[in-house]
Amino acid sequence: MSKEVVKRVKSSDIELKDKLVAIQRVTKVTKGGRHFSFSAIVVVGNEKGVIGQGLGKANEVTDAITKGIEDAKKSLVKVAILNGTVPHEQLGKFGGARVFLKPAAHGTGVIAGGAMRAVLESVGVTDVLAKSKGSSNPHNVVKATLDALMKMRDPITIAQQRGIKLTNVFNG
Repeated sequence: MSKEVVKRVKSSDIELKDKLVAIQRVTKVTKGGRHFSFSAIVVVGNEKGVIGQGLGKANEVTDAITKGIEDAKKSLVKVAILNGTVPHEQLGKFGGARVFLKPAAHGTGVIAGGAMRAVLESVGVTDVLAKSKGSSNPHNVVKATLDALMKMRDPITIAQQRGIKLTNVFNG
């Protein structure tokens, strides 16, 4: 097995679009009453194979979202996309969340729910079949989806790693 290579990307090089995945209101009960704060999960991507996820916490919703976007820009990675879909079937895991991604024919659309849909649309996948198994916690589902996407390899990369021609990758 070859070592997994994660390609880091600088946020200043590209134009990123952000998507809010989830907002949670956290209540702390003190002697003086209830204190509310918010946490926001955000994904940013350029819809061309670059994606990052972040978590922001603050006393106001807008501040939490802003912090989440800044955090997401620090964790940008490049993932393989082939003709608007994923190159091959892949499982992703994080915590109790398990996700399954499968390539789909052109015109199928993004068949995924909630947190997975936000990640797949931000990365630029237009056609995919996806299933979330196990935990539905948005934190873990986002990270499991990113795990599956980072494990993806396109045929050109496989050919280079194996030292063979591109046509031999498809023919076996």
